Amino acid sequence: MNTGDRIGRVHVITDEVLQSRYLHADLAAMAARGGADRVQYREKRPISEEICTMALTGIRRELAGYGTRLMVDDRVREALGSGAYGVHLGRDDMPAVEARRLLGMSAVIGVTANSLDEALAASEGPVDYLGVGPVFGTRSKIDPAATLGLDGLKRIAQAVGLPIVAIGGIHAGNAGAVIEHGAFGVAVLSAVVCSKDPERATREIVVAVAGTAAREVKHDD
Repeated sequence: MNTGDRIGRVHVITDEVLQSRYLHADLAAMAARGGADRVQYREKRPISEEICTMALTGIRRELAGYGTRLMVDDRVREALGSGAYGVHLGRDDMPAVEARRLLGMSAVIGVTANSLDEALAASEGPVDYLGVGPVFGTRSKIDPAATLGLDGLKRIAQAVGLPIVAIGGIHAGNAGAVIEHGAFGVAVLSAVVCSKDPERATREIVVAVAGTAAREVKHDD
């Protein structure tokens, strides 16, 4: 399986806090129709395992028939029970070693890195990609890490041997620049879930990433 198939270029993160128009499953459906490679279920509220399971079941139902795969943020045991494709782990989540033990070698595991030091340390673990950011800042966290900027992203991309999925303030207008500076893919939240048309917003990001990635490959050749 090549990197694109395993990691995915465009990850859309679902959210029911920044917006209240749509449920996680609704957002997953629109992201899939817009061409997202991955939908990442992210729920930071203190909800029960039962409610989480219901949400994941709804997302999987909406993704059926599309090539979009389900990733789960943080909740490793719920991911295991739902048959998710993989998990994304933040700073304070379960260690990647433990997640790998529970999920097995076939699961995709991503780990957040907010600095070069964190990226280098995380790349030594049993992970498949690094979620690097915030590149342009973020609206989804109360106490975010320092903004990396494109130069900070490039330094990390040049220093580690894992694919990078960049996050933080990314939208269709700047997604191409993120790929040009070394990211393999992008993870987006506000640019999709807070847009007037999440499906269209997803599609525009997919087009921007695909176009730039194709030029980068041609340039390397």
